[in-house]
Formats: sequence, C-alpha cells, structure tokens
Amino acid sequence: MPESVEVTREILRKVRQVEIRSRRFVTETMGGAYQSVFKGQGMDLEDVREYATGDDIRDIDWNITAKMDKPFVKKYREERELTIMLCVDLSASGNFGSTDQSKRDIAAELASVLAFSATRNNDKVGLLLFTDKIEKVILPKKGRQNVLRVIREVLFFEPTNSGTNIVLALNTLNKILRRKSILFLLSDFLTEDSLSWIRPSIATNGDLFKTVTLTNKRHDLICVEISDPREFELPNVGIINLEDAESGETVEVDTGNSEYRLLYKQQNQRRLVSLKRGLRQSGVDHLSVSTDRHYIAVLREFFRLRERRK
Repeated sequence: MPESVEVTREILRKVRQVEIRSRRFVTETMGGAYQSVFKGQGMDLEDVREYATGDDIRDIDWNITAKMDKPFVKKYREERELTIMLCVDLSASGNFGSTDQSKRDIAAELASVLAFSATRNNDKVGLLLFTDKIEKVILPKKGRQNVLRVIREVLFFEPTNSGTNIVLALNTLNKILRRKSILFLLSDFLTEDSLSWIRPSIATNGDLFKTVTLTNKRHDLICVEISDPREFELPNVGIINLEDAESGETVEVDTGNSEYRLLYKQQNQRRLVSLKRGLRQSGVDHLSVSTDRHYIAVLREFFRLRERRK
C-alpha cells in the first residue's frame, strides 16, 4: 500500500480519535457552560405584540401604537450567533512534551473541545496558526466538517518557521475580524530568545501587553498558556547538551548542580509571575494548562468563574 495512503489513514484516525474524545467532554462535562458564558452580541427585533401589564414602557413601539390606536411593545430575541477564533502557536517549542502528549497535542484537543462547543450552539469557528509569521488562516464557518478541518490543521500542519510572534498574530486578527469575536490564544508564551530553557523568557515587553489590551477591547480575548512540567524542573541526569527548539542554539548544562536546578526553577517561576501580572493588568482572562494534568477541569473552572462574574 502506498505510503501516502497510510499517512492519510493515520491522519484521519487521529482526527477521529480527537473528535470522539472532544464530543464526549462537551456532552458529559461542559454541558451548557459554553452557552451560558458566551452570550450573543445583542438583541434583534423579532415581532410586536399588545402591551400587557408589567411590560417595560421603553419597549413600546409608538408607530404601531399610533396606527392601531392601542399600545404595542417590541419583542426581541437574543442575537445568539457568535464567532469563535482559535489562535494557535505552532512554534517549535510546542512540540515538546515529557509526558505522553506534547504541548501541541494539548492545543489540538483544547481547540477541538472549544470548536465543538461552538458548533453545538450554531456558532462560527475560525483558525489562525502562527509562528513568527502567519502560517495559515481559516475564516470562521459553521458545521462539523469545518471543525474537523480545524482539528486536522492544528494536529498536522507543518509550519515553515519555528519562532514566536504573538503581537503579529493578534494584529492580524484585529485586521481580519470586523465584528466582535471570542478569541482563544493557545500558546506556551515562550519566545525564540536564545537558550530559553536557561534564560526562559516571554514577550513581556510593552508591545505584547499593549496589543493584548487593544485586542481585548475589540474582542473577548482568553489566553490559554500551555506548559510542560519539565520546563520547571530539570532532572538530575548529569551533564547534557540542550538545544533551544526555536533558535537552534545549544549549550552544555550540568543538571547535577543543585544550585543550577534551583536557579532554573526560580527563573521559570518569575517568568510565569510576569506573564500572569501582565495579562491581569491587561484585563484578559488567563488559563494555565499542563501536559501532565487534564485540561477539562481547568476549562470547567474557567466557565464557572466567568458565569459568577456576570
């Protein structure tokens, strides 16, 4: 059998696997959480009816009232249809995973759960894949086939670049999305800064958080930070050579040095504190997901807290 046929079958099997798992989570765990949290963008006039005791006089349609010589009020329905845009970081650091799943695998499953939740409510779903360039854009559409395409691209799309530019991704979304949308940014928030496992950095400069703030004013932006436990705890395995996934730079590291392992941990903790502080000051919701813990509990808690804030 040709290799291309086998590859295609493997892709379809993986996509189907993710679909089944995601649909189960959406049905059994998410329930109506998505719909209750993400309301429509406004109200559409549906009809008019005769005024009844208790109706708000502000809803009286004075033109119809004058014609019919008795009061009529406007009936509204919620404009339920929303646009969900998944903005997924495909930089090289996302391929890392010390468990049975990489950060990219987790991103694909998260994207799938969110996309099926949206489709279940007849909302549109789109996708933007980025590194330090825009790799691919799928404009928002409805339907299961569109969701399956989104899953396939997040799982198997091969980016041409390896770096990270979140500012570019958000600026692009601000240009292509004309109406207010719900944006989920899925990223590890690691830059291509050289030797990021030793001097782990995020784009904590003013440009990132300015762009995040601007984007959140135009849309509803939710940042999902995906990490792996090995990014916070170096194993004690002696002297090893490590390579930065995004820059390609290598360095020799003595992991047997307890002081170095502690410094590594502290630097990563400071990185996360800086990220959380910047996003909080920007007024953006922030979710932390790890490859060694199930993301459904995190999503469920996020929806619960959003519901309570209303």
